[in-house]
Amino acid sequence: MKRWILAVAVVVLVAFAIWFVRRRGQQQPPPAGAAQAQQRAVPVVTAQVQQRDLPVYLDGLGSVIAAKTITVRPQVDGRLETVSFREGQFVRRGDLLAQIDPRPFQVQLEQAKGALTRDAAQLRTARLALERNLVLLRDKLVSQQDVDNQEAAVGQFEGGVRIDQAQIDSARLNLEYARITSPIDGVTGVRLVDPGNLIRSSDTSGIVVITQLDPIAVLFTLPQDVLPQVAQQMELGTLSVEAYSRDGNNKLATGELLVIDNQINQNSATMRLKASFANPQRLLWPNQFVKARLLLTVRKGAVVVPATAVQRGPEGTFVYVVGPDQTVQPRPVEIDQTQGDLAVVARGLSPNDVVVADGASALRPGAKVLPRPAQPAGQRPAQPSGRAVGVDR
Repeated sequence: MKRWILAVAVVVLVAFAIWFVRRRGQQQPPPAGAAQAQQRAVPVVTAQVQQRDLPVYLDGLGSVIAAKTITVRPQVDGRLETVSFREGQFVRRGDLLAQIDPRPFQVQLEQAKGALTRDAAQLRTARLALERNLVLLRDKLVSQQDVDNQEAAVGQFEGGVRIDQAQIDSARLNLEYARITSPIDGVTGVRLVDPGNLIRSSDTSGIVVITQLDPIAVLFTLPQDVLPQVAQQMELGTLSVEAYSRDGNNKLATGELLVIDNQINQNSATMRLKASFANPQRLLWPNQFVKARLLLTVRKGAVVVPATAVQRGPEGTFVYVVGPDQTVQPRPVEIDQTQGDLAVVARGLSPNDVVVADGASALRPGAKVLPRPAQPAGQRPAQPSGRAVGVDR
């Protein structure tokens, strides 16, 4: 009997313990971490939707070419006597670069002058004899044949005088050519021949290469798809081009577009363009690689947001819009164009809307956020991307 009572007591005690544990588990509040997770605000960077004028650029890669490149070659043969320039020196048109030994050409000049004096004296004598023969012919003291012969002699001496004068001009020209001067304003390169060498007009290497650095030109490429847009804007006026360093961080110069090449490269489907730049500080150098930015047009009153605010999902592009209660909701948008770090919104947003610019990956519809304003759009300089910026739909 006692054993039966003890067994019943143990069963009752176990049942009570199970009931007590279950009841306490049902009354226990949820973990503090879960409640905090539901109420915790996600820190994000926000930006205000703006309506502003947006410059539209086309970015391309290019190389710098000199406006003029001249290889200075001798025009006469002779011994190079002196070199008057320093390598890398800026020279102006007409500055003395080198001097060829002028003595042989001076001798030729003196010989030509002597021949002219001789033939001129003979011409004067022949003309006097012709005048006398004409007088004697009226008195029939000489024949017509004598007069004709004398006229022919006068003509021969006149031709000789002209030849002598041409020889003098040639000798003087050779003397001028012996004094080698710069044909353009530019910068000299490495000297290609040393004084004392015998140089000839047939030498292909020349004495020095001079390049004109101001103004200077840039050849760059763009996709052939933008040809109609560029050609249309060129008809409306001059297009501005900016040249940046190869890494895109430093602006080197601002110039204008000169020409679109008349052929498209079939291998790369690109077209070549040429722009001219003032280069007084010589920041642009021949054969230097640069990034060129062509200002195509300016979009008036464009609605823009930071490009980082645009998200892509299964149903297309959207942005997270921050409401007055600091919660976010996704809103579908249509992006018309991306320009640098800005996206042009064609439909879906209004000016002064606030969107999440950074931190959207941790959000979900209805999430509470802790907004931190971003740097105003457009105050950060847009860096060239090395590619043309097209329409992104």
